[in-house]
Amino acid sequence: MTITEMRELKEQKGYTLEEIAEKSGIDIELAAKIFYKKEQIGQKEFYDLLTYSEIRELEKVFVEADKNKAAEALGAYQVKKQGEYTLEDYYALPDDQRYELIDGVLYDMAAPAVTHQEIAFEIAVALRKYIKDKGGKCKVFMSPVDVQLDKDDKTMVQPDVFLVCDQSKNTGRCIYGAPDMVIEVTSPSTRKKDFGKKLGKYVDAGVREYWIVDVKNQKVIVYDLGEDFGENMDLMIYGMDGEVPVGIYDGECKIDFEEIVNSVVNI
Repeated sequence: MTITEMRELKEQKGYTLEEIAEKSGIDIELAAKIFYKKEQIGQKEFYDLLTYSEIRELEKVFVEADKNKAAEALGAYQVKKQGEYTLEDYYALPDDQRYELIDGVLYDMAAPAVTHQEIAFEIAVALRKYIKDKGGKCKVFMSPVDVQLDKDDKTMVQPDVFLVCDQSKNTGRCIYGAPDMVIEVTSPSTRKKDFGKKLGKYVDAGVREYWIVDVKNQKVIVYDLGEDFGENMDLMIYGMDGEVPVGIYDGECKIDFEEIVNSVVNI
């Protein structure tokens, strides 16, 4: 939800600064900067001044106030428990809210940081260039493209970057089945899921290679899963100061992370 939308809802609902501060937990002086006309901050300063959790709490005040939006977001599945959700519930979500569905559990996906997106984009560009130069058949996709990983109605994920070599898996609406390669650029909010739940899901689904780009620790963790569902899985760890070979291309394709790091601001 943007600042403009929040300000419009504040006027519609007649909220005072005191009410907003009390409901969201943010300081009243900060609330004044966001909503008081003479001191209003812009969207960029908004993201600089508030933490992610503060932004989410502030959004909740106005999502709850907007009954129509709340009904749209919750109506299809509000009586269900985690583990019971299906693709029907997933597709009923508003377009401006991002989730992943894993084994019937809905995971709220925070908007990625700029650095996260820059790294994912540079990786995708490098892969696409190699494939194009070699006349390859695989295609590179990026989040938020949906992947119906298990070919059932309980799981739909959105990997940061992934390769699909069998184009019959592309249904137009989503990728149906396992990608050949998946790359997740991990963040504090996704770290546990990337190293745990998703690793297991990708192994079981038949993903051949899985990378976790750990920006905080400047590491690239590579799981070579092969074509036997991880039966003979190899694990390699690289620094983000050199090249990392792509296993499904027998190491001929290499991603230069030193170049990526040097091109990304605030890493």
